[in-house]
Amino acid sequence: MFNFFRKKHDTPAELFFHTDIHSHVIPGIDDGSPSADVSAKLIKRMKSWGLTRLIATPHVTESTFENTPEIMDKAMGTLKSVLQSQGIDIELSHSAEYRLDDLFGRQFADGNISPFPNDFLLVENSFIQEPWGLDETLFDLKVKGYSPILAHPERYPYYHSKKDRYKKLHNDGTLFQVNLLSLAGHYGRDVRRAAEYLIDQGMVDFIGTDLHNEHHADAIEAYLSSKDYRRDRDALQNAILNDTAFN
Repeated sequence: MFNFFRKKHDTPAELFFHTDIHSHVIPGIDDGSPSADVSAKLIKRMKSWGLTRLIATPHVTESTFENTPEIMDKAMGTLKSVLQSQGIDIELSHSAEYRLDDLFGRQFADGNISPFPNDFLLVENSFIQEPWGLDETLFDLKVKGYSPILAHPERYPYYHSKKDRYKKLHNDGTLFQVNLLSLAGHYGRDVRRAAEYLIDQGMVDFIGTDLHNEHHADAIEAYLSSKDYRRDRDALQNAILNDTAFN
């Protein structure tokens, strides 16, 4: 007899890259993992997807998560101790996901930021509207030697009907990082379509999990077992910079 209750996929496929540049697994300092033990569970799952290097990116946003390099370093030290005690071997460091707001302006002016290796910097817009003076801010970052990466541009609804704005930002040298969760359909059809558009236009430079919790991990694992994943992998595997940009 057919076993209709057997899972079609016991384990998800592995990712086609090994460095994740966007996650919220540093415990207790933003809306991601609440504790080091939860972080360890998430990181074990990330390892099962073939990830060997994590550059975690806690939120830095005014009035909600006013993190500093010192706060992030302390929380990461706690996490590393727990990972070592549990025998979880992975290369772990952190940068941050910087909201382009007044707090970022002050921290940047003071030199109190945590860039990626080679001075890449992950920045994000408000989800409500594009930041005032965005082009000037991104230009200033480039002039000062930083390479801005715009986090999940597919998730900003005000760009969905203004796709020329994507082209202007990308052509001006801002790199784009798309979320696996967006490709998985986790944020809805419109976001998935925007991510597909960016793939089709050759404007995806990095992929990130943007992992916050076990629910996100479940969504990613379902996606990794899908035809959509195989199609996206084929389109992106020779285009993204995850494993080469930070060496």
